[in-house]
Amino acid sequence: MRPVDGLGDPHLDAYLNHLLVEKGLAATTLEAYGNDLVRFLAFSRRQGTRELARADSALILRYLIHLRREGLSARSRARHLISLRGLYRHLVHEKIIRQNPAAVVDLPRVGLKLPNVLSVSEVKALLAVPDTAKPTGLRDAAMLELLYAAGLRVSELIHVNCIDVNLEAGFIRVVGKGDRERLVPIGSHAQKKIRRYLGQGRSRQLKGIVSPTLFVARQGKPMTRQGFWKLLRRHATGAGITKPVTPHSLRHSFATHLLEGGADLRVVQELLGHADIATTQIYTHVARQQLKDTHRRFHPRG
Repeated sequence: MRPVDGLGDPHLDAYLNHLLVEKGLAATTLEAYGNDLVRFLAFSRRQGTRELARADSALILRYLIHLRREGLSARSRARHLISLRGLYRHLVHEKIIRQNPAAVVDLPRVGLKLPNVLSVSEVKALLAVPDTAKPTGLRDAAMLELLYAAGLRVSELIHVNCIDVNLEAGFIRVVGKGDRERLVPIGSHAQKKIRRYLGQGRSRQLKGIVSPTLFVARQGKPMTRQGFWKLLRRHATGAGITKPVTPHSLRHSFATHLLEGGADLRVVQELLGHADIATTQIYTHVARQQLKDTHRRFHPRG
């Protein structure tokens, strides 16, 4: 990672080291946080506040106004505020300051609705498309079911090894961003399709080749991101889905459907492997908007 110049602020340097060592953030994510915070520190010094620990809510609000005048979108300004909230939450935890000055500043309003969330019926149609008479169809059926059942990123899905799956307990071990591990439960449908793929499809694909990877492509090689995108698009077309469908569509659908069913936001955060709950909160906006749309469509006074 290209080192981030903390402009001599000891609290910023300590926080970035905390994110690297204890949180295990990916290098690109860590650099993004660092650049956001350095930009705020430079602004605060121009405003007469030399140290991050001395910033107050008014200064943070002025900074967001400054970013808007600089032409940053609402989404980019929200990212900057989320970076500041994380820093000041850490300073409170370390008893360097008493209150988080960024906590009382509202996130800029952004268009948070995710365009590629599939309905439950669309997901069911998609999962039913693969031809399970073929080894590749058994593989595709298991991959799609697992992606939706566990809310995985496509990078997590293609790197699942056989040893990571515990079908008896109904859990899968996932290595996510920053090499953070999490255990995610998988339902009976995913367990059944994975078991069938292992019993009837995978060995026919491997043809004697030994591979630790659960989902294999030609010559026993792991499935690639591009390969999965191609099969997903093909199956989405087969399901009659006309909206754009990406691997993240099933992850979005997983989170949205859980929240619509009454799941707790913190639980969804844990299942998705989000380091910050602010990232997960986007799905509450999706679920809330869908509830409003349903009320407007079906309530006689909507």
